[in-house]
Amino acid sequence: MNFTRWSSRLPGTQRRAAARAEHTVTTTDRRSEGSVPAARAEQLTDEPPPVPDVDDLPVREVLDRVPALVALVHGPDHRLAYVNGAYTAAFGARPCGQPAAEALPELRDLGLMPLLDQALRSGKPRTLKSRKAPDGRHYTFTCTPVAEDAADGTGSADSAGRAGSAVLVFATDVTDHAEAAERLRASERRQRETAVTLQRSLLPQELEQPDDLRIAATYQPGGTEAAVGGDWYDVITLGGGRTALVIGDVMGRGVRAAAVMGQLRTAVRAYARLDLPPHEVLNLLDGLATEIDANQIATCVYAVHDPNEGRLVYASAGHLPILVRDDTGHVQRADEPTGPPLGTGGWMHASGSIPLGPGSTAVLYTDGLVERRDEDLDEGIAALERALAGATGTPQVVCDRLVRSAGVTADHDDDVAVLVLQHPARTGADSELFRNAALELLGGVEAAPRARAFASGVLTSWRFPSDLHDAGVLATSELVANSLQHGTPPMRLRLRRTDRRLIIEVTDGDDHLPRRRRAEPGDESGRGIAIVATIASHWGSRRTPGGGKAVWCEFVLPTA
Repeated sequence: MNFTRWSSRLPGTQRRAAARAEHTVTTTDRRSEGSVPAARAEQLTDEPPPVPDVDDLPVREVLDRVPALVALVHGPDHRLAYVNGAYTAAFGARPCGQPAAEALPELRDLGLMPLLDQALRSGKPRTLKSRKAPDGRHYTFTCTPVAEDAADGTGSADSAGRAGSAVLVFATDVTDHAEAAERLRASERRQRETAVTLQRSLLPQELEQPDDLRIAATYQPGGTEAAVGGDWYDVITLGGGRTALVIGDVMGRGVRAAAVMGQLRTAVRAYARLDLPPHEVLNLLDGLATEIDANQIATCVYAVHDPNEGRLVYASAGHLPILVRDDTGHVQRADEPTGPPLGTGGWMHASGSIPLGPGSTAVLYTDGLVERRDEDLDEGIAALERALAGATGTPQVVCDRLVRSAGVTADHDDDVAVLVLQHPARTGADSELFRNAALELLGGVEAAPRARAFASGVLTSWRFPSDLHDAGVLATSELVANSLQHGTPPMRLRLRRTDRRLIIEVTDGDDHLPRRRRAEPGDESGRGIAIVATIASHWGSRRTPGGGKAVWCEFVLPTA
């Protein structure tokens, strides 16, 4: 095939040819203006011959020697005109004169036929990046339109796209780049899988289910293109019927954020066992977060539910507000008080409270549920309030509905954690399993026999077995005696039963917490708490918000 007629239309050929012709004419004119000395003429004859211009090189010889794959097709049906040696070595010999769809099946399978059509129609090059060919290697294909000229080579660029035009297919081997990119993607996938596995292992595998609450939670990591974050939640039974709920978000992504999250969650569980008010727990966490990593901060909200109070007492460290829907469907936002995130240091957090009566539902969540790049954060929280107002059913159903209403999908760009708790409104036979009785302990030592008689009557009315009845009366006697001896008024005895346990609690005005100690044989006192700890399933004490303390114990009810 005559490549001269095609080479005249390769990009830049006419411009270089015109420039070379102009340069030749100018040089000839300058030499004709005067004579050249003989010595100079002799020197010129000794100069080496000039290097041939690139336009003087035979096009076919050049294409035959390039390591890239080259094919030339012409006409509207892209009939094959030429393939170079590299192409033949990669895919084998190809018959010329046939349509490319038949002669070059590898290009057809890679979807290159529409690209050839586009190059012919537009007269502009088209590129298909990094496609894996049948030979197992990756190539980047560039389809460049070239127009077939007359023999004199005077065709113009406007002739591209007319009948007789051709397309030069140039394929560059990018296998090394493609394999390197795939190794990088595989490494990122493994790192993300490691972070997700780490985070899921640090989250509670099974939520604790308190007697008075029904709780569900969900966690969904960000999409495959996003690194996993540090969202976390937990439910902690404190004893005495009280429950702690916590949710937080460590700033940043990846394994480091998940590791910091795990340390904070472990610390929260340890601090919760001290039965401290929510703001004191956050103060301790703030100092710990600074010690873990001074450059890492986290938001967190810690709340405590006491069924005797019917309220949710909470403290927030820069976290989003708790939402509570009452039994009428009205949604309330717990905005205040709030403090800066954990890890900033130097801030004294404060506690607030919000009603959580029977029939109420509360939602704790992270910013991935409500934050969008094209929306204000308050708009996302308002949308969540509307969704919560209409969400009914079990906590898990409410959880799923809130996630769906927020448009969270598998390719969401941020982690999402949601914790939903309900305080059921019990009626009928179910309400008989949840009872309360209280007695004000007035007077002096005569309050002890009154407390024993009161406890005996209440436990009998609740139809407890005799052994549980006797143990409950004994525990009541010891707790009341301890309060009368070491506490100050006002004093109060509270008995409470749930479907799982009996809880006995005595409060007084002294904030000195009792501790279990080993009494010597000659001691006349100091055995009361030891007796309670021995006969009860659990016991504990805590300081009350208004000053004073509460000492409690609980017995697990026998199964039916």
